[in-house]
Amino acid sequence: MDGKTIGFLIWCVFGSMFLGLAAYAWFSKKPVRFWANAEVFQVTDVKKYNHALSKLFGLFGIILIVLGIPLLPGQNSVWILFSVAGAMVESIISMAVYSLIIERKYKIEK
Repeated sequence: MDGKTIGFLIWCVFGSMFLGLAAYAWFSKKPVRFWANAEVFQVTDVKKYNHALSKLFGLFGIILIVLGIPLLPGQNSVWILFSVAGAMVESIISMAVYSLIIERKYKIEK
């Protein structure tokens, strides 16, 4: 196996970790955390909240794996910039979707 294939497989492992997190969130009975080291707010409907997060994590993982495809021609390819920039943009969009849509929809207002 050459370096470009190994690089793509490592990229896919990280995408698969998000797919695993999506499966965990889908079946979890307690509200799943989005932010590290932050308490989960009071949720109106835990099952729907977890399903929304599961969809977000699953989509993130799939897109992350797809963004790794430019690694296959080689790591010295110009297309690797697409992977790196795409992962950054994807992360920012995921945070915005969580904060602006999911959190506002399922947070119990005091």
